Amino acid sequence: MIKSMTGFGNAGWENEEFMIHVEVKTLNSKFLDLSIRSPRQFSDKELEIRNLVQSILERGKVSLSIEFLAKKSSDIPVTINEELFQAYYGKFAALAKQVGDSPSELFKLALQAPSVITNTNTEQGDTEAEWELVKKVITEAVKKCNDFRVDEGKVLEEKLLENISTIAGGLESVKADEGARKERIQSRIKNHFQEWLDENSFDANRFEQELIYYFEKLDITEEIVRLDTHLKYFKKCLAEESNQGKKLGFISQEIGREINTIGSKANDAGIQRHVILMKDELEKIKEQSMNVL
Repeated sequence: MIKSMTGFGNAGWENEEFMIHVEVKTLNSKFLDLSIRSPRQFSDKELEIRNLVQSILERGKVSLSIEFLAKKSSDIPVTINEELFQAYYGKFAALAKQVGDSPSELFKLALQAPSVITNTNTEQGDTEAEWELVKKVITEAVKKCNDFRVDEGKVLEEKLLENISTIAGGLESVKADEGARKERIQSRIKNHFQEWLDENSFDANRFEQELIYYFEKLDITEEIVRLDTHLKYFKKCLAEESNQGKKLGFISQEIGREINTIGSKANDAGIQRHVILMKDELEKIKEQSMNVL
C-alpha cells in the first residue's frame, strides 16, 4: 500500500482556560522540509516537534501552524512603555513643527518606535502542562494528515495500476505484431536479394552471416521479456509497504529504456504506434510517482 505525499490535517482542543488549534499541510519533496509557525513560548520545542513530525510523516514539504490562546488572561499580551512612547511622540512632534509637517501620523510612528511595545507571550504559558496539551493536539493533527496521505495513496495506486495495465496491453499488441513483422522483413530481404542474385554470384557463407547479424540487430525478444518483468515488478512494489516512491521512479526509468529500445529496433510503423501509446502512459506514471512517499 503506497502513500501520497500530499496531505492535510487539523486538530483542536479547548476548555475554559485555553484554545489550541494545529494545522498541517504537506506536499512532495525528496526530504523532510518542515516549516513551523508557533507562539514564542514554544519556540524551544522546535526540535521535539520536528522529531514528532518525522516519526509519522517521514518526508515531504510540511507546513505546521500552531495557535495557542489563553482565554482568561486579563492583561493584553504586550507591555507598552508609556514614558518612552511620550518621549518619542514629543520628539517627533517637535521635528514636525520645525519642518511644518502635519502631525497626523505621529501617534503611529511613536507607537512603532523601538522598545515601546514588548511582547509578553513568553510570560503567559511556558509551562510543561500547557506544552503537553499542545503536543497532543499536534500529534492528532499529524496523524490525521497521515491518514489523508493513505487515502490519497489509494487513489494514486488505482491510477498507476491503470497506467501499467495500458502499457502491458501495448506490450501484448507488440508481441502479437512481432511475428508478422519478422515475416515482412524476411519477405522484403528475399525480394531485394533475389534481383541481385540473378545478376551476381555470392559467397553463401558470408551471406548467411550477414543475415544473422541483421536479424540480431532487429530482434526485440529480450526487450519484450525485460519490459514484461519490469511491469510485474512495478505492480509488486505498489502492493508492498510505503516508502516505494523512489523505487517506483527507478523502475519507471528501466521501463522507459526498454520501450525506447523496442521502438528503435523494431523499425516498424505498426509497432511504433504501440510504442507511442506506452510512452504516453509512462509519462503519466513518472508524474504520479513523484508524489508517492
